[in-house]
Amino acid sequence: MTKFIQIHTLVSYPPSNLNRDDLGRPKTAVMGDTQRLRVSSQSLKRAWRTSDMFKESLEGHIGIRTKSMGVSIFKALTEGSRLKDMLDNVTAPMVNEKVGEKLAKEWAKTIAGVFGKSKKDSEDSLSGLEIEQLAHFNPEEIAAIDELIAKLASSGEAPSKDDLVLLRKNNTAVDIAMFGRMLASNTKFNTEAAVQVSHAITVNKVAVEDDFFTAVDDLNRGEEDMGSGHLGETEFASGLFYTYICVDRELLESNLGGDKELADKSIRALVEAIAKVSPTGKQNSFASRAYASYMMIEKGKQQPRSLSVAYLEAAKGKSMLKDAIESLNQTNENMEKVYGPCCDDRAEMNAYNGEGSLTEMLDFVNN
Repeated sequence: MTKFIQIHTLVSYPPSNLNRDDLGRPKTAVMGDTQRLRVSSQSLKRAWRTSDMFKESLEGHIGIRTKSMGVSIFKALTEGSRLKDMLDNVTAPMVNEKVGEKLAKEWAKTIAGVFGKSKKDSEDSLSGLEIEQLAHFNPEEIAAIDELIAKLASSGEAPSKDDLVLLRKNNTAVDIAMFGRMLASNTKFNTEAAVQVSHAITVNKVAVEDDFFTAVDDLNRGEEDMGSGHLGETEFASGLFYTYICVDRELLESNLGGDKELADKSIRALVEAIAKVSPTGKQNSFASRAYASYMMIEKGKQQPRSLSVAYLEAAKGKSMLKDAIESLNQTNENMEKVYGPCCDDRAEMNAYNGEGSLTEMLDFVNN
């Protein structure tokens, strides 16, 4: 059985600011003594797991990461609605008895407290129903909370100790199985991530540039003031990004309770998202959406390895994509000469010369 699936991609983004630092600048890193653009793995993973494509492919198997579950529970109790409808922002008929605000607040705080330390109470807001850390709730836990809400609304009694056994170790949340979960308050329900994602980094040297822009007041007729209604500045850069992803196939299946079919389906959805989904930062300003121009997928049991060493020397010139693809393949060949084969099987999709297809890559990861 394949243990590891390794995915290497090259994606070219035109002028963009996909992932900003604390000053609003595009993130960068120094590699091979040159400045490169960088997109963090956190930004990439969020873009993939929250994309419509990923959610539609894996409907019913996506978790929710939030601090404010207690607020949603409070609203479900006071409005007599289902928690799931509340989380999905769906208007639905009342299905439970309504609970008074005082009890609802007390019970919501108790339930949310199972998943993390509650914030300090505030008489003027519902902020005390939030927990201190982000918690990733799987579908089974949300269903268990929904059942408890219905029980509390019906009985009018506070939740018992047995009622609060809400955490679920075995679940079908693909995003938790892939990217892990940490619950500081109850570590035995943590999940080790089965998917590791590198920070995307440009294969070429970059310079972050400034875009000075103006906005015109539509009602300014120029009779008194010919100036702009607004002046602004934003920073951007462009480049060809290399990204490396490693999937522990066995761990993913184990995290999903041994469900091989769901594991296969989730890997297929992940690969499609990797190829097609861009981070959302400043897309309205730059429309820098891009598909992968090149993808290489390897399957095998050997210790995995990135091929980022192919780009220690920055790529340059008019044939940057062509050269980057050749450099990646040459590095892979040289590594195999030294260490032996890293994989049992390999597939490529090359949009530069029109070889391979995404469909073939999706079928490859499931065979």
